[in-house]
Amino acid sequence: MWITSDLIRVTMSGAWQVSMSEPEHKLGPVAVNRTRGPRVVMMCGPGGAGKTTYATRLEHEGWTRLSFEVEFWDRGITTMPSADVVAEVAAELKARLLRQVAAGNDVVLDFGFWFRRQRDEFRALLAPRGIVPETVYIATSLETILSRVGDRHGRRADDWPLTEQTATDYFERFEPPTPEEGPLEVVR
Repeated sequence: MWITSDLIRVTMSGAWQVSMSEPEHKLGPVAVNRTRGPRVVMMCGPGGAGKTTYATRLEHEGWTRLSFEVEFWDRGITTMPSADVVAEVAAELKARLLRQVAAGNDVVLDFGFWFRRQRDEFRALLAPRGIVPETVYIATSLETILSRVGDRHGRRADDWPLTEQTATDYFERFEPPTPEEGPLEVVR
């Protein structure tokens, strides 16, 4: 059984598309499937798009949220860590993901998944377990992103400050997901 929001439209290809006119704090799960195994959602979008807002809502609905920023914060890291630390945290998050789905838990990956190769890597990780992750793409304008990152002050894990230039660079390098990659929900 699918429980859905009235803001959802399922395309002929089966992709989920969402048009959100509600304020950010009302973002939430658009479908909760309780009739099959664990679900994995990959949050996708550039910095400042609203991924954590959406992922946190899923967390409040009982999902396990995994986040690089939370892991860094818990280690006392408040600036971009070295490549070695990023790799170490990535390995830990992958192991935690696999433990969570083995236990039957739904997981939201509150990452950026800026590049298709990153999304493909997690699809390949989950495929042997029979899990096809869903991508939730938060499609946000650069103007909106820049207004949001200006409000970041680094006071908590999900509040990493970004300069306007860094946010713009992230936005320009981002590779939007496509329906050909697999299940896709687009939140506008």
